[in-house]
Amino acid sequence: MNILLVAATKSEVEPLLKEFAKDPAEAGFNLGRLKVKCLISGVGMFATTFAMAKELSNHQYDLAINAGIAGSFDRHFTLGQVLHVTDDTFADFGVEDGDQFISMNDLGLARNQYNPIDPNFKSSSLDRLLKARAITVNKVHGNEKSIAATASSLNPQLESMEGSAFFYACGQFSLPSIQIRAVSNFVERRNRDQWNIPLAIEQLNQFLCTFMKDLA
Repeated sequence: MNILLVAATKSEVEPLLKEFAKDPAEAGFNLGRLKVKCLISGVGMFATTFAMAKELSNHQYDLAINAGIAGSFDRHFTLGQVLHVTDDTFADFGVEDGDQFISMNDLGLARNQYNPIDPNFKSSSLDRLLKARAITVNKVHGNEKSIAATASSLNPQLESMEGSAFFYACGQFSLPSIQIRAVSNFVERRNRDQWNIPLAIEQLNQFLCTFMKDLA
């Protein structure tokens, strides 16, 4: 099985590469029946879309996995918790009409919301994860009014800067996909003292190692 592992930054998947790659500097590894290539896309939806379009135009894969950290709107989740994103929306893709925001979907001009193409296999480790709704943003939320407005209009649980772009690119190439996110912080006014990126990366990679062994 040929797998494309997509991450915005190398640090988000470095522990996985150290676990399985003969040389951690290499961009991938083989494990059992798996041949995994790691694509570091860069941060944001534009970098992700370009990197994936370039990669998928030249190589074929059986599965793509987007792995990374995320902010959580949902206070029922805990820092470090790993979640399976099955619904992702471009949150700020639309127009303003006074105080009202109208999505491109509501305008009938484009889609805002994307889901993965089902890879159609069983994985006990993946089945154990809670599923989550996410939004993809150009501007990470840090203002109480905009947080409240987004929570009210879209009811998201997580936010990232790449998820919908990943699903969009996979959809264009009819590629089965999975998005896995670990909570690094809660969505609130920017407060880095309350973040725990190391824990999120640790828990994310523990899951990824188990999941890869599951598939192998």
